[in-house]
Amino acid sequence: MGAPMVDRLIDAGHRLLVHDVDTTAVERAVARGAVAMPSPAALADAAPVVFVSLPTPDVVRQVALGVGGLVEGAAMRIYADLSTTGARVAQDVAAGLATRGVAVLDAPVSGGAAGAKAGTLSVMASGDRAAFDQVRGLLETIGRNTIHVGEGVGQGQTLKLVNNLIAATVWAATAEAMVMGAKAGLDPAVMHAVVAKSSGRSFSTEVFMPKAVLERSFDFGFRLELMRKDVRLALAEAEALGTTMLTCTTAKQLYDHALAQGGEGQDVTSLIRLLECWGGAEVAAR
Repeated sequence: MGAPMVDRLIDAGHRLLVHDVDTTAVERAVARGAVAMPSPAALADAAPVVFVSLPTPDVVRQVALGVGGLVEGAAMRIYADLSTTGARVAQDVAAGLATRGVAVLDAPVSGGAAGAKAGTLSVMASGDRAAFDQVRGLLETIGRNTIHVGEGVGQGQTLKLVNNLIAATVWAATAEAMVMGAKAGLDPAVMHAVVAKSSGRSFSTEVFMPKAVLERSFDFGFRLELMRKDVRLALAEAEALGTTMLTCTTAKQLYDHALAQGGEGQDVTSLIRLLECWGGAEVAAR
């Protein structure tokens, strides 16, 4: 997700300073015109606005508040986290950066790698409204659907988890049902054509199924373990709030099984392979 967002910001004429533990990612950004920085602290010592897009809550916390982290930089005035971390990490980071006079936005994104490339992501930002207004143009460069969802840090994270929990659970149900239909002898392409125009349609049928599954490319661009991570974060938030999540908890168990069966590093659309194995039928274009 980070690389296409970097591309869009550079193409829009913005000067970027970048840091990543992945040297290949840094080299790619530098080739596009970005300037490499040796550490998060060095970056925050030079850039007044810092965006982070990172894989896990622990990494976000370390980059923001750890030794050599952004908190040590003197120039940073606005910090926006585009990752999915959950409300509690967002609030902890905000508290840590507040001691340095930094305004914090949690601004998770949705739309996948394709949305990042096209600049059509949804950006769910929460936190200081004045800070949001200052960076809104930057956020709209990467996300056509950029919305300030509330003043409280963590509200954007909660909304993102709601979105991904729905997406993950619907995908699990879609995959199960499509395997059932294939096992009954239905043509998967015909099933998809009908469901995509009927009440069962969803992001799963509109985006996941046509190419990634029916054509067996499994390349939507979001890893299975990251979807499971988001589901677990969402269910932890639900438990803290005391809400009942029976259906979503069952979906989480399916993602757990898929990862236990060797799904690490695979695309989220590959979840259906586990169900195909169990059901003895393949959901593929004929």
